[in-house]
Amino acid sequence: MVIFSGMILSHGTGKNGTTKSKADVKCASVRNGKNKSLNKPTTTKMEATASTMDWKTKILLWLTKCVIYTYDVISFPIYFLVQQPWKTWKTNRTVWAKQIKEDDPYSPCVRHVRNCVNPLEGIKTMDELFRMSVVRYGTKKCVGVREVISECDEYLRNGKVFKKVRLGEYEWSSYIDIDQRISVVSKGLLELGLQPRKQIVIFAETRIEWLLICQACFRINVPVATLYATLGEDGIIHGINETEVTHIFTSHDLMPKLKKIIEKTPAVTHIVYMENIRPTDTKGFPERVKVCSFSQLETMGTNSTAVSPDPPEPHDLAVLMYTSGSTGTPKGVMLTHKNMVTTAFGLLDCIPKLKPDEVYIGYLPLAHAYEISAECFFFVMGIPVGYSSPHTITDKSTGIMTGCKGDASILKPTIMTTVPLMADRIRKGVMEATRQKSRFAQEFFKFALEYKLFWFRKGFRTPILNRLVFKPIKEMIGGNVRIMACGGAPLSPDTHDFIRMALDVQMLQAYGMTETAASATLMAVNDYSTGRVGAPLSNCYMRIVDWPEGNYHATDKPYPRGEIVIGGDCVTLGYFKNDSLTKECFKEEDGMKWFYTGDIGEMHPDGTFKIIDRKKDLVKLQYGEYISLGKVEAELKTCPIVDNICVVANGLKDYLVALVVPNTEQLKRLAKSFDKEHLSLQEMCSDSSITSAVSKAIVQHGQKCKLMRTEIPTKIKLCAKEWQPETGLVTAAFKIRRKCIEQFYQSSIEEMYGSSLNGSSKST
Repeated sequence: MVIFSGMILSHGTGKNGTTKSKADVKCASVRNGKNKSLNKPTTTKMEATASTMDWKTKILLWLTKCVIYTYDVISFPIYFLVQQPWKTWKTNRTVWAKQIKEDDPYSPCVRHVRNCVNPLEGIKTMDELFRMSVVRYGTKKCVGVREVISECDEYLRNGKVFKKVRLGEYEWSSYIDIDQRISVVSKGLLELGLQPRKQIVIFAETRIEWLLICQACFRINVPVATLYATLGEDGIIHGINETEVTHIFTSHDLMPKLKKIIEKTPAVTHIVYMENIRPTDTKGFPERVKVCSFSQLETMGTNSTAVSPDPPEPHDLAVLMYTSGSTGTPKGVMLTHKNMVTTAFGLLDCIPKLKPDEVYIGYLPLAHAYEISAECFFFVMGIPVGYSSPHTITDKSTGIMTGCKGDASILKPTIMTTVPLMADRIRKGVMEATRQKSRFAQEFFKFALEYKLFWFRKGFRTPILNRLVFKPIKEMIGGNVRIMACGGAPLSPDTHDFIRMALDVQMLQAYGMTETAASATLMAVNDYSTGRVGAPLSNCYMRIVDWPEGNYHATDKPYPRGEIVIGGDCVTLGYFKNDSLTKECFKEEDGMKWFYTGDIGEMHPDGTFKIIDRKKDLVKLQYGEYISLGKVEAELKTCPIVDNICVVANGLKDYLVALVVPNTEQLKRLAKSFDKEHLSLQEMCSDSSITSAVSKAIVQHGQKCKLMRTEIPTKIKLCAKEWQPETGLVTAAFKIRRKCIEQFYQSSIEEMYGSSLNGSSKST
């Protein structure tokens, strides 16, 4: 078996069963003068040199492989006995969930493999959940933050300003410490005049004060309305006015944003800001608005004799969470205490075995159901949470001063969460760093990935390769991460495998939405598949319903396919002040409340699900071909030169076009091959020869990903402006806002299609 595997690896095995490796094909194409990479040399002399170097590289690589395969043959019996791969083989045959009625394709699927001991039995509210954690863990580390030692602004040539910080070590608070601060803050909130069941707004980045305010509100039965820190002005105004809140809790950095829109939010009477190392400018607010700092709030609570009201009930509103608004104005989703406890309960059944020294790094927005559910779960498990930020998480993050360590390097987390866009960027960053090394190093890295993936699928680990090749990559995120969970959007199988191999982590895909309190599915820690999102959480019911328009049916073979519908106690009350949309998406059937997700999935025999489409992303071209825009975008985002992409379809045409945000470094390298490196980014994006080359690279990548001809965009527009949440073109979770992008680039889309679309370019 080892000799056979070595023969396969020496040539590579593709998805289609071919036996020639990508590295060998690439070397051969260079020798034949057919290298079409973005780094193609421009002179015959250079081509000849590259060819010679590639030949030497190939010989050296072949010798290296021979040594490795010889070692495989000799060491295989030892590895077989020590690593016991048969345990992995057994896991691969696990049935994680089953349909209640196996002979009914429309029957709900429920979790089959569960943790027999669940500490949340009898817990009904979020306040009870945290109090239970305090009793269980007491003086153990709960939350850690880094002190900001100094801060400065860095001005770039393009006018952008980066805030740079120098941070100290992590300072930890125990469960008892946090519980005491929650009690103080809750009394401070009562002194400010908060009333039970009257919501407040938290408009701030992820930080310890966010947690304290939220938990204090849970304790005194005050619903928390959450707004993303990256929301545009219109979204902020909409959320504040729709909730009719009088009290807003924000941060130092967001005070200027609030100051701009405060006149358009007449109900607001109080603003509490979370301090920064710099003094906060509190001037410029109307007289009706009282402004105080978070430390002043704590002082008020310390001196208060206020008596807490009756504790919340399970069906009381806990969080009014505004979605990121990928399809328009943000919608407020009403989550009860019961909804959120149900999610934590379900997570405990999926991840029963964690080590006592685990550490979680929290940097995603707490205003997202995904992050707040994760942190609640870790509190129940007694796992410390160290707070971070996307701007300070690594040594090379944009917010870190030169010479200062990033949060991951100091915290050394063992568990972290991510979203597909960030996973794609990690992959591209690693590959970009690899391209700076010698040709042999590049080719050996590709071989190492293939080699490790081969043995991983056979149930074996590669400790020597991990230490020699992948350890430096793992050090980027602290060096100790062993579990990484990804949610928010589908993750491409290639990126899933790459992150799993290069970072030496167990990559778990999750699926959920705000409307189900982040509940739906999660891969088990010992589920080694890719492309799937796992089995339903416990107490979560999932079923497939037909969608004839897209030709998806629960009776499809080999896998049932259709719209995913979720039921159970995780399903929320609905949309705030939007009865029509609530009635459209939430339905009472057979005594249970169900949420119609709009996502198309397929159910596998082991009870796991795969997201294959989305109803709003499915479009029909001129001659009747159905195209899944989301699927095409997910594949093309893995192209090295693409940072982000929005594919556009016009039902009156037989081809797609695309709006592409290019990777800056890759674009500069491409421009250099055309002797146009002197151009500005805007000029590069407008240059026809560069645009044409990028288009060809995207076509080649699409073919490599086995997209059909009609699924690959025929024309593209390069967008020099980066899509950030502040622009309104992507959500706070960096999902594209398709309609907003199409409206913003309407003239460019019309130009690519050659005529006015008159609204027909809309993809929904």
